[in-house]
Amino acid sequence: MDGKKFKMIDEAFVCINCKTKVNPLNYSARDHCPNCLCSRHFDINPGDRASTCGGLLIPIDGEKGKNDTWKIIYKCTKCGIIKKNKMAIDDNYDLLIKIMSEKDIN
Repeated sequence: MDGKKFKMIDEAFVCINCKTKVNPLNYSARDHCPNCLCSRHFDINPGDRASTCGGLLIPIDGEKGKNDTWKIIYKCTKCGIIKKNKMAIDDNYDLLIKIMSEKDIN
């Protein structure tokens, strides 16, 4: 193994949550829906497809990362794992703000 924890996989898919046809990102690996921000729990490390869970990762929060980038914080509906992922340029930023705002209210 070469020590890298990121494997580049950028392919089209249909979101299992909202059924949006999601196109490749073309500048990094896309692994979540830009519409509803949901993903699938396929990876242990980004792109490795080593997880056997396959559960739905739902966005539960967000955080500001390095260089003014945002990260989506996910929770798997099947195994409960918490994961983070960088937002893509075409992601539904308004939805992330709504999720973060609702979390602060509850």
